[in-house]
Amino acid sequence: MAQVNAIVLRAAGINCDMETEYALELAGARAQRVHINRIIEDKNLLDEFQIIVLPGGFSYGDDVAAGKILANQIVHHLLEPIQKFIEQGKLVLGICNGFQVLVKAGILPGRTSSERQEEVTITYNDSAKFEDRWVYLAPQTDRCVFIEPGRQIYLPIAHGEGKVVVKDEATLEQFKSEGHVAFKYVDANGREGDYPVNPNGSVDSIAGLTDTTGRVLGLMPHPERFVRPTQHPRWSRSDNVDSDGMTIFSNAVKYVQENFASRHFSVSSPCS
Repeated sequence: MAQVNAIVLRAAGINCDMETEYALELAGARAQRVHINRIIEDKNLLDEFQIIVLPGGFSYGDDVAAGKILANQIVHHLLEPIQKFIEQGKLVLGICNGFQVLVKAGILPGRTSSERQEEVTITYNDSAKFEDRWVYLAPQTDRCVFIEPGRQIYLPIAHGEGKVVVKDEATLEQFKSEGHVAFKYVDANGREGDYPVNPNGSVDSIAGLTDTTGRVLGLMPHPERFVRPTQHPRWSRSDNVDSDGMTIFSNAVKYVQENFASRHFSVSSPCS
């Protein structure tokens, strides 16, 4: 079976890279944390990997807007290589700040419209405060390779700017009909609701988006923070706790193993 190689993108302010690396390795991948400057210097580094993960944190302090500076770096230096990466059948995952980056770089939702960067953005929570809580997520598509269709999952969030907004109602309907909505915030019974069920006020309770291929996923909750049963807030009071965050990483690794089985990659050790 081919080795699955994953790159965890680093930049100033990113602070979830080590947890993400650990989650990928638990899922069976060989993961490396690599600074974006190393990739800009040598774009061929991406050829050695099958998964790119943009982890959570506060890239460049979110000084302009959440994820905007890192998104601009990607647009001006790496957009073409990343688009090629996706076209090759490889996977891209953006978590929290990484989701913000993918949206503001125009990689998500990945529509063909020349105005796609203006169709959706992520902005300040309706509560006007940082939200740190656990939420339920219901999958909305069966074609995103990261998602287990029909399985509701429970993950933590930690963000001040997580509200997904779209240009207009017509855009929202297109997103839904074209299968771009990956997850919605729901309650324990699978029902949508107001705050705190929807912790940030996202339009239509959107918690994550996928692209037209189903191989790019961005979500605000943190799957890398729930990869062991003991990370569940009620683990000591339950006999059966599933590590829901692992489904995201395990499905990604399984996809690569099944679709790149005949390809062999040897990963060098880029300076991180």
